[in-house]
Amino acid sequence: MRLLLVIKKENVDLEKQVNKLNNFLVLNQKIGIALTLLIFGSFTQIKAQDRVPFDQGKKYILADVAVVGKISFNNQTVITFAGLQKGQEITIPGEEISGAIKKLGKLGLFDEISFYVNKIQNDSIYLDLNLVELPKLNEVKFVGIKKNKTEGLIKDNSLTKGKVVNENLITTTKNYIESKYKKEGYYNTKVNITTIKDTSSVNQVNMLVTIDKGDKVKIQSIDFVGNDKLSDKTLRNAMKDTKQKNPLRILKASKFIQAKYKTDLEKVIAAYKEKGYRDARILSDSVTYNKNKNALAIKINVEEGNKYYFGNIKFLGNTVYSDQLLSRILGVKKGETYNGVLLEKRIADKSKPDSEDITNLYQNNGYLFSNINAVEVKTANDTIDFEIRVTEGPLAYFNKITVVGNDKTNDRVIYRELRTKPGDKYSKEELVRTIREIGQLGFFDPEAIDPKFKNVDSGAGTVDIEYNLVEKGSSQIELQGGYGGGGFIGTLGLSFNNFSARNLLNKEAYKPLPMGDGQKVSLRLQGSTYFQTYSVSFSEPWFGQKKPVQFSTSLSYSKQFLNNYITQRVDKTKSFNILTLSVGLAKRLTVPDDFFVLSQSVSYQHYDLNNYNTGLFTFGNGTSRNLAYTIGLTRSNKGVNPIFPTYGSEFSISAKVTPPYSLLNGTDYATLGAKEEYKLKNTVDRSNTPDANGNTVKIGDYIDAAGNKVFSYQDAAPDAALVDQKKFNWLEYYKIKFKADWYTKIYGKLVLRTLTEFGFLGAYNQDRGVVPFERFYVGGDGLANYSMDGRETIQLRGYPNNSLTPVNSKGEQIGATVYNKFSLEMRYPITLKSSASIYALTFLEAGSSYKDFKSYNPFALSRSAGAGLRVFMPAFGLLGIDFGYGFDALPGTSKPNGWETHFIIGQQF
Repeated sequence: MRLLLVIKKENVDLEKQVNKLNNFLVLNQKIGIALTLLIFGSFTQIKAQDRVPFDQGKKYILADVAVVGKISFNNQTVITFAGLQKGQEITIPGEEISGAIKKLGKLGLFDEISFYVNKIQNDSIYLDLNLVELPKLNEVKFVGIKKNKTEGLIKDNSLTKGKVVNENLITTTKNYIESKYKKEGYYNTKVNITTIKDTSSVNQVNMLVTIDKGDKVKIQSIDFVGNDKLSDKTLRNAMKDTKQKNPLRILKASKFIQAKYKTDLEKVIAAYKEKGYRDARILSDSVTYNKNKNALAIKINVEEGNKYYFGNIKFLGNTVYSDQLLSRILGVKKGETYNGVLLEKRIADKSKPDSEDITNLYQNNGYLFSNINAVEVKTANDTIDFEIRVTEGPLAYFNKITVVGNDKTNDRVIYRELRTKPGDKYSKEELVRTIREIGQLGFFDPEAIDPKFKNVDSGAGTVDIEYNLVEKGSSQIELQGGYGGGGFIGTLGLSFNNFSARNLLNKEAYKPLPMGDGQKVSLRLQGSTYFQTYSVSFSEPWFGQKKPVQFSTSLSYSKQFLNNYITQRVDKTKSFNILTLSVGLAKRLTVPDDFFVLSQSVSYQHYDLNNYNTGLFTFGNGTSRNLAYTIGLTRSNKGVNPIFPTYGSEFSISAKVTPPYSLLNGTDYATLGAKEEYKLKNTVDRSNTPDANGNTVKIGDYIDAAGNKVFSYQDAAPDAALVDQKKFNWLEYYKIKFKADWYTKIYGKLVLRTLTEFGFLGAYNQDRGVVPFERFYVGGDGLANYSMDGRETIQLRGYPNNSLTPVNSKGEQIGATVYNKFSLEMRYPITLKSSASIYALTFLEAGSSYKDFKSYNPFALSRSAGAGLRVFMPAFGLLGIDFGYGFDALPGTSKPNGWETHFIIGQQF
């Protein structure tokens, strides 16, 4: 900034005034003001008695200040900010002008501030204030980084349109970016910022930010000095986020991040405390950068101190719980090695909101205001005595419970899931459970659920809770097409997961459909040249609106045509029609606990075969009916986010049974289909004695009156199709399934999923045999295809779809009656935002299927391993891709199956 003061005078000693001006400039450079006094004659000579020494200044009455220059501010506003008023007495030169410049300069809006003397009339002075505004930002462009990284930099540095561009903005932006990438391990980051005048607008500039991150700096070595009790390796392992170079490490890079490094230094001390070294400390640490190697060397000097042991532990202030109970929860005994980390967790484990510690014991039973502290009271030699001081405080009760953020979902849908109700005794456990229940609804971002404590009154013993929610899209659309099985396959699916049936007749509720009551409606159409499937389903989670009893029903129809996979032709004279109807109820139990759900359903399927001869059925014409009752028991306490659970488990066992028709209809299925002139040989095995025609006769063969073998029923008798039509007119079977699913947080956001499954399909009557429907098909992506004959497709990645399924003598897949599967899956979230949740995974799997229980061998498994990615978007559901390697050979081959790529669409989490 510069101050230009122009005073018109006549016959003035110019040399003398310039010298005085230089003295003035020397004084004012200290405050950043440049004053140029240009003196030239234009007025009459000033009388000697009117002359005032320059360094003393002369007083005037400020008659007016005119603002000149192109500015976007109101003139009077500028003058007001300058602190000048008409009629005030000012000194030229003097403090009023320099003070005005300071005030305007502090605004940070002007590049140049100049005062001019326009004219002087008697004792009045007229000034011109010339302002040059600093340019404003039009747009900013980044070069050298990915586009998705620019949004954060713009936000963090407030590089918004209209922002005043000055040297301070450029410098702070440059320093911020270099510091940010340095923290991420890019020590050589260089940032260059240039501004270019925008010719399309007035006084605006475009900013170009060029970023050269350079190579990421690695940690070459981490060395410890002074450690005799714990090895370098042990201490390095304690540093979870600061690692030295190791080509075998995959999950953790050897980058240096300052904040995480400081945290890891604390973890080094914690490692000592876990081993009894209470007094361990870090004397010094250094981080040395080797520019030639572009690497860091870390050196940490520690002092270990002596090893300590727990002495006497005494509880003080506890009246609600006995010393024995608190001691059992504390789990620390006299004489054990001192472990400061364990002691802290047993008192209050901040890493687990539902941990079994003393603090949660109190807070789960109403003592919100309780406080527990461990205090060292005596240290004798190597033994430390503790007092666990308990301040119980008064009982607390929930007072006012509110929910905010639910714009679409009705309040009652949320309130019926709340475990924290007004008047109830405060419980942290119920608070955590409520967060889980809201997250499991699927209508809100589970990562954003925030219960805020309001009006915490220790005197009255009350607390208000406000649940802050962020609603997300709950409806999904499935629209896909592809080529497979010799033709194009198209799918259209709509799922409305927060539907409101009671508002169907309310026109105002259609936005575009009535929503908000937590019901679910699904519509699905799928078709190709060889099949068509139509289905609709509805579920109400609170049937009757009073208890958590879920009602569900579904209706579907499928029409399939026989497709010749060799000629790729469809014969529409050969069809298989399936009609399915089901109704179910699922009730949340209270015993053993309320994580259990008992579900029951009744289903009916009608199969109509019209000249449909395949390896699955021994009859190509006729009908079958499947009336079944299913009962299941499930216990699920999976953590808050249903897409990415980080803790908890889910166990389920179910049985699907049909009526025992063979006990009621009086039919002898062992002789079903035998002709009058033949009889069944079912008493003597004549395997070693041929009949007259040289055929061996076994139990179950049909023989004529002379004892000669006519045909074997198990080798497909001439009328086996008619026999099977009678056998399977009404399907008779029972089906048992078991599934166990665990989620364990390994470290940070890394989660291990452990899964095991088992299924068995059996028959009441062995002469009637196991039905050809309801079987298990193992291998591949696990996505259900168009078949609706009750089959279940079991995922086993690394192998083609259904490839691990038993076949008949003709090589045709007939499905399995037994299967088991084991899976380990390591998951890591990339982002869990409500708009899109993305996580990466690696997996190990093993499983197999078997024709019958006699051939079942739980150790004869097909194994695989691989990696994948999952993307969940509320509007489209789950999408994913897996790359799996099958270590074992497919049936009928001798080499490992190798790599398979699987696409996952719409599968459960």
